[in-house]
Amino acid sequence: MIIAFAIAPLVLVTLLIGVRGVAAMRTTSDFLVASRQVSPLVNSAAVSGEYLSAASFLGVAGLVVKDGVGALWYPVGFTAGYIAMLVLVAAPMRRSGALTVPDFAEGRLASPALRRLAAVVVLVIGGLYLVPQFRTAGLVLSEVSSTPYWVGVVIAGAAVSITLALGGMRAATYVQAFQFFLKLCLFIVPAVWLMLQVGPAVRDQAVHPVEFTTFPRDTPVVFRVPVVLDVREPVTVRDNRGHPSLLPAGPQPVAAGQSLVFPAGSAVPRVRGESPPGGPGWQRPLLDLRQAGHPLLGTWAVLMATMLGTMGLPHVLVRFNTSPDGRSARRTAALTVGLLGIFYLFPGIYGVLGRVLVPQLYLAGATDTAVVALPAQVNQGWAGTLFTGLLTSGAFAAFLATSLGLLLVVSGAISHDLLPGGLARLRATVVVAAVAVVLLALPAAGIDVSTLVTWAFAVAASTFSPLLVLGIWWRRLTPAGALAGMSVGLLASAGAIAVTLFAPPLHGAAAILVAQPAPWSVPLAFATMLLVSLRGRPPAWSWAAMLRLHLDEPPGATRDRSDLRHSTRVRRRSSAVRRAARRLVG
Repeated sequence: MIIAFAIAPLVLVTLLIGVRGVAAMRTTSDFLVASRQVSPLVNSAAVSGEYLSAASFLGVAGLVVKDGVGALWYPVGFTAGYIAMLVLVAAPMRRSGALTVPDFAEGRLASPALRRLAAVVVLVIGGLYLVPQFRTAGLVLSEVSSTPYWVGVVIAGAAVSITLALGGMRAATYVQAFQFFLKLCLFIVPAVWLMLQVGPAVRDQAVHPVEFTTFPRDTPVVFRVPVVLDVREPVTVRDNRGHPSLLPAGPQPVAAGQSLVFPAGSAVPRVRGESPPGGPGWQRPLLDLRQAGHPLLGTWAVLMATMLGTMGLPHVLVRFNTSPDGRSARRTAALTVGLLGIFYLFPGIYGVLGRVLVPQLYLAGATDTAVVALPAQVNQGWAGTLFTGLLTSGAFAAFLATSLGLLLVVSGAISHDLLPGGLARLRATVVVAAVAVVLLALPAAGIDVSTLVTWAFAVAASTFSPLLVLGIWWRRLTPAGALAGMSVGLLASAGAIAVTLFAPPLHGAAAILVAQPAPWSVPLAFATMLLVSLRGRPPAWSWAAMLRLHLDEPPGATRDRSDLRHSTRVRRRSSAVRRAARRLVG
């Protein structure tokens, strides 16, 4: 019922928009940057729709349920990153004439090796970001219906790949703009309904939290991931067939997929390595990552990754290349800040209500589904079903919109930067890449969506952020310096992720700095780029490349080439910013 009511219409509209984009797509430029004819308003809505992924629509509220109000620093970092992008990157990136971020890298520094390295970084970021989108699509659909996990993963992969293969960036733009306004309505209206429906008692509990210690009623828990429960006192539970069994006091391992029903009034077991919702740490407005005991360091680590990572996300950067000129790109970034600010007012509402109404999701490892689980807890009738369907539709819109942009840049990195080909190869690569991501997402049901997405931000912050900031604002950057800095940033951030996944658990500050490496990997990448570049000499034409990034385009110019060396035609402008740019690059 949920699939027919919530998912099918959304997928159908997405495919129809993709079909309409076929007639307008004839060249690589049409496919990758929609011929650079997207207006600031439509573009900002598309950027917002693309950016509001599963981590925003579901993940932030889920983190509030699990980790506390300190998780609201995530949307602060997400939005603040666009301010940095507005000031430092948006307009120069559009003026570069690049089709992709690797295009910009080679055009600015004339290094094919740097282009290939940048394409590899795009694939790493795209994989880390795409897998949680498809993974959460499967989880949400299995939460609100009886469908297996893999069904939602396959539906998301098929809808995204077909839409993108048919209509390219133009189809993606209009799908994402439409889905942003859809997500905004489907996020705000249920939030208001929930606040009115729960009544004053629940609202009071939401703003005066207490620790989750006993089950208020018979509570079924389906464990998404294997956990070890610290049972404080013996409790008789029932399995999914109603058979009772005794959980003795002490550590009790529970397998993934196991279902247990805890009786009303029984003590809530602790999940080893996690704090129960509502406790003193939950109420603190800082992030105590991995329960390491360093909340201020954890907060700074997340803020640095999300702010600087936003500035380096390839699927966001390519959006500015769809603008007609640099001014339009800057307006797009400014409008995006406002649109995101409106949306991010509401995840906290779902999070604090989820702590009161569905705290058992913390046991199940399924706090990502708190948003779609709330309406049924408030209303068992048609209204609860209706709002569950609306939120499910909004969640799928989040998965699809973000996946469209990510799959586009991944396909561009393969078929435009690594293995250059025509339009037919780009379309085929979209389908192959989608199949690969679906296969990666199928075994990833137990990985936290926000963890994977934050890792993608950390890689972007450690690689593309130094390249863009120094490549746009420092004329002494050399190809060797850019290669060395990006390589160090990629190895440092990816290595830290590998240690987190496969090495024995760490403790204290080391656990935070490995799980969220941005506080040290970003300065290391910047320092490497600076020091290696200072030991060399920039090419003689670097000043012309810099000027092109900072001076307005000639009227009506719409360049698709990224070779900045051969463009010396610039238009003088008398503003203070442009005079400062001339002094900087002179």
